[in-house]
Amino acid sequence: MTLNTQSERPRLRQMLNKVPEVTAYFWIIKVLSTTVGETAADFLNVNLHLGLTGTTVIMAVALAAVLVWQFRTDRYVAGIYWLAVVLISIVGTLITDNLTDSLGVPLPVSTAVFAVALVATFVVWYRSEGTLSIHSIVTSRREGFYWAAILFTFALGTAAGDLLAEGLDLGYWRSGLIFAALIAVVASAYAWSWMNAILAFWIAYVLTRPLGASLGDYLSQARDDGGLGLGTVITSGAFLATIVVLILYLGVTKRDAQVPVATPDRNAVVSRR
Repeated sequence: MTLNTQSERPRLRQMLNKVPEVTAYFWIIKVLSTTVGETAADFLNVNLHLGLTGTTVIMAVALAAVLVWQFRTDRYVAGIYWLAVVLISIVGTLITDNLTDSLGVPLPVSTAVFAVALVATFVVWYRSEGTLSIHSIVTSRREGFYWAAILFTFALGTAAGDLLAEGLDLGYWRSGLIFAALIAVVASAYAWSWMNAILAFWIAYVLTRPLGASLGDYLSQARDDGGLGLGTVITSGAFLATIVVLILYLGVTKRDAQVPVATPDRNAVVSRR
């Protein structure tokens, strides 16, 4: 545990942790949001004929507005937080799609670039704050690092997923199985104490992006392309409806709200590592 400095105390008293506790609900909504990010981007781009550039601009503006809303709250609010995650999953997908489809950047290159960007974010975050724990998102600066990392995880996950499914021609369901197996390895390593909680969380967060994208593509893409042919409308609608139901449940029950951690004298806030 690390006590906050005297200069931080006034601000820390005003903010509770801004992100949810990592529960089964967290991972379910994360995967669903990832799937929606993949299918919704395709729906807006192709079905509504907005084009890749138009879709990117609209979603980027929407994300910026929701992030402002998120930063202005002083605690975790399920609806606002997960709306930001859904939008950032769409924008992360679009960033990779723009690099690949519009600029012709090879998938191995974009995967490497986003991996380096994510690692650099973690390095700067840790050097600045001394922790990468999501149990310590209690200042605006830490929240800024958190959302930057989230954006790069989505972009990296998109590039890595496309690299396996399309670049290496493994297809959607095979790619999904590979990423599911990797997540199982991470979960096992954490369960057996071979990997610490922070590292396990961030690796799993990256891997759930291509897992969800593979699921979304498998359900929505045409049978000739290796999918089930459900289409982006049905897939996006079904997953969005499930997300809304879960968020409403969590908003009422508060089952994913983190419990504040305080010292015995209750006069100082601490962060858990």
